[in-house]
Amino acid sequence: MSVQELVLKQRTEILHALCSSGSAELLERILDILLAHGELIWEEYQDIQVPGRALYTKARQLLDLVYTKGVDTCGLFLAALNQVLPEAQGVGLSFSGCCSNLEEKKKYQGTSTQILLTQRPSLVSQLQGCIDGALKALVISGHFSSADCDDVRLPIHTPSQQARRFLDHVRSKGELAAKVVLQFIQQKQESGSQLNEDTVTPPKELFKYQKKLSSSVSAQSCFLSTYGGTSHMSLDDIYTEGQLELSHECVDVHGPLGVEDIVGTAGTMNKEADTVLVSGDAGSGKSTLLQRLHLLWARGAALQDFLLIFPFSCRRLNSEHRELSVQELLFQHCCWPDREQEEIFQFILDHPHLILFTFDGLDELKQSFSDEHRLCCPTQRAPVHILLFNLIQGSLMKGVRKVVTSRPEAVGPVLKKHLRKEAFLKGFSPSGIDYFVRKHHRDPTVAAKVLESLQTNTALLGLCHSPVLCWIVSQCYKELLGCGEGSPQTITDVYLMILQHFFQHQSSQSTLGIGWLQENLETVLHLGQLAFEGIATSCYIFTDRDLETCGVTEKDICMGFLIQSKDMSSTHSQRYEFLHVTLQCFFSGLYIVLSNDTDRSTIPKLFEPKGMREADLRSTCFSACLPSTYQQEQVLEGESTAVETLNLQITATFVSGLLSQRHQSLWIHCCPSAVIEKRAKQVVRCLSKGMQKHFKSIPQPVEGEKKSMHAMPGFVWLIKCIYEMQESRIAKDAMSKLEVDHLKLTYCKIGPVECTALAYVLQHLKNPVGLQLDNNSVGDVGVEQLLPCMHICNSLYLRNNNITDEGIRKLIAKGVQCDNFQKIALFNNQLTDACTQHFSHLLKTKQDFLSIRLGNNNITAEGAKQLAEGLKFNHSLQFLGLWGNEIGDAGAEALASALESSKSLVWLSLVGNGVGSAGACALANIIKNSTSLEELWLTENCITRTGVECLIQALKHNTHVKSIWLRNNYLSLEEVEEMAQRESRLVF
Repeated sequence: MSVQELVLKQRTEILHALCSSGSAELLERILDILLAHGELIWEEYQDIQVPGRALYTKARQLLDLVYTKGVDTCGLFLAALNQVLPEAQGVGLSFSGCCSNLEEKKKYQGTSTQILLTQRPSLVSQLQGCIDGALKALVISGHFSSADCDDVRLPIHTPSQQARRFLDHVRSKGELAAKVVLQFIQQKQESGSQLNEDTVTPPKELFKYQKKLSSSVSAQSCFLSTYGGTSHMSLDDIYTEGQLELSHECVDVHGPLGVEDIVGTAGTMNKEADTVLVSGDAGSGKSTLLQRLHLLWARGAALQDFLLIFPFSCRRLNSEHRELSVQELLFQHCCWPDREQEEIFQFILDHPHLILFTFDGLDELKQSFSDEHRLCCPTQRAPVHILLFNLIQGSLMKGVRKVVTSRPEAVGPVLKKHLRKEAFLKGFSPSGIDYFVRKHHRDPTVAAKVLESLQTNTALLGLCHSPVLCWIVSQCYKELLGCGEGSPQTITDVYLMILQHFFQHQSSQSTLGIGWLQENLETVLHLGQLAFEGIATSCYIFTDRDLETCGVTEKDICMGFLIQSKDMSSTHSQRYEFLHVTLQCFFSGLYIVLSNDTDRSTIPKLFEPKGMREADLRSTCFSACLPSTYQQEQVLEGESTAVETLNLQITATFVSGLLSQRHQSLWIHCCPSAVIEKRAKQVVRCLSKGMQKHFKSIPQPVEGEKKSMHAMPGFVWLIKCIYEMQESRIAKDAMSKLEVDHLKLTYCKIGPVECTALAYVLQHLKNPVGLQLDNNSVGDVGVEQLLPCMHICNSLYLRNNNITDEGIRKLIAKGVQCDNFQKIALFNNQLTDACTQHFSHLLKTKQDFLSIRLGNNNITAEGAKQLAEGLKFNHSLQFLGLWGNEIGDAGAEALASALESSKSLVWLSLVGNGVGSAGACALANIIKNSTSLEELWLTENCITRTGVECLIQALKHNTHVKSIWLRNNYLSLEEVEEMAQRESRLVF
């Protein structure tokens, strides 16, 4: 096999090796070598390195170029690949027959600009440590301006990328500039001085401060802070990674992100910004993730590019009423230097790229983000929220990296324009749940029983994707294993279980009796009032006075629902907070259901958060919870922040669950039955009214199009409230009024929990719908939760949802039994060849199935062959999409053989599948024989003239085909021009 054929055969493996890390360094090193040996000319290099172009696109373009240049270039390319690839990444690649002579050409031959190319690899290496010195030499000589220097020094680039950018700039300035650089490097070498002049030498006191700061950060981070309570769970013992993904599509990044990737270059949207946002729902593990990041830094195990990390809690910053400067904010709220404060702060100002700030819970800040009040001076005092907003937007401390966590709904467009990138934390994967439970229970027998119980209750398993709920279930394993048929189904069930668990823990009896809630009613109402008043006014940290006002006693505190707040800046009395914000919402819900003091308008206002806020801030029961100055501020603002609305919605969800028929026996001796019944009817009316409001907003369809509804904000929340009530008549009533053909729920944060609620409600629809759930977090467990409503789905769109072959197995097993089910789309999931046997079965079984789209997965020729077995027996399929897989010629030939006599196929896409001319010639048989095919997509493949000739010949026998797409194949410009003239239906 020739070297050229070897490059072509290994194309997929080479692409993976170059791009899988998400870093462009390997590709750029190979480009350096090819430039140095003259295998690439400068214009070709620039054409590949277009700014903003995706890494995979650059790599594919290089491979295309190398292949067309012939055997010698291919040999040198493989030798370069062999040299730069880490040993582990080179496994499975063959480099036989490649040119091994990669020695650089004799030093300093030719002109200075030529030498910048011929010696490029070694120059990049030498310049990495002395960019500032080289820039200074060019500025002094008049060849570089300050703008040129700033462009080279951009902090988003790695040192090697800065060196390459520097060389590119110098080459554009001409021969004299190149001479200055070469002389600078030669002088450095001759003098024997270190080239690395950029190494920062911190003052002696900074190292002492760093040690003190890391010790403080370590002490704060080593125990689970969010819901560990008084049990002091070691973070090392319990920490389990959640699913952290970029919130937008990024072709350079595949799979979940690690902790260090949060501040890495992967997924950068705005290179000029400093702030990284990690968003996620309540209980998804945002605070724990930051805690893990802090602990790894303090131990020297990660993020060692940062000399100092300053962690902040926005919840605790809420209680800071003084005006502070940035220096006071850092040192008073994190760690105070023993001496030389000014010198240390000056170092921070001079070296911002060595500093990291983290702000946990931006959504819990009392003020919504605004960029109206600009502040640039780090020594100027201002309210804390003004400092924070200016740090995030970069007016203050530009260059310091900031990581902020928040719930997604609290992040508006004003904040998003200041973000470097955004990542979304999706909670635990199925394997993460398994790992967490096993870490939580050191006894493997207990862990196995808990996991077995979860596997038999998929609704509960879905709930456990939320780390806080997984912790509750693990904490209450005795209650879980003893509940048998009454195993928890809803979020309310789970929180009632933790309530009973905590009371049991403090009880002197071995088990609690039927009246356990009545026995502890005073504690529930005391804590409930505290929670309720806090939720309504965004108060999450409470003083002794707050507790006293609500009647909270020492006994109530000892129950464990409240923990002492770690407020380093506080010099006042001890402060308290609930174990988790969702637990505060739960107690708030209990108070609404059980208290005699709540107004009859409380529940209706709860389902209209703005109304709730306007009423509550005027009532006397809330006035004791916060300082009077804060009350005045809030009344003046007159609008609820996003987090207030979110927490009120969570509270409303709990109220719905607590007032369901299945829990009403709990309240018999706690509250009059008539009151409970009245409040339950109020909730039902609110849910009905809310759903009708959504349905009325559906626009009339355009003539000839289906009637479609895109979920408005709050729709999924109302669905979850209906599910919490567990009364099918409410779901039936709601769905009887919904008449649409297509229900769109894209980017709605649909996880397994939401899938359970959706299926519970949507199964009552009168007419079949298309259900679109693209770009959510459905996963395999969510797929299983959707099965009860499959009979009402005529099409199911699940693009980008982390679904594997196991999820497809269950989905297809149900789908073949559903008469309405006709279309499925699964782009960008985690499917392999194993899923195709299920689709093959579907095609054989359902002779009315219309569309299968499996783009951008991991299907090879073997999967295509399996799929072809089903296609041979199917006479209905119209659309088949397999773009972005790896089926190659063998797969294309198998599909062509199965489809060549198809009378139904309208559209076929094999874009980016490594299909060559052999595959194209096989596909030509479909064109020759088909009476239905209209479009064939073969873009981004390896087809040469031979393959296109076969397609042209086939088109002579078929006037029905409208277009064949052939862009970016192995064709010269002359061949493209000639063949486009011969056949107008070829699109190049």
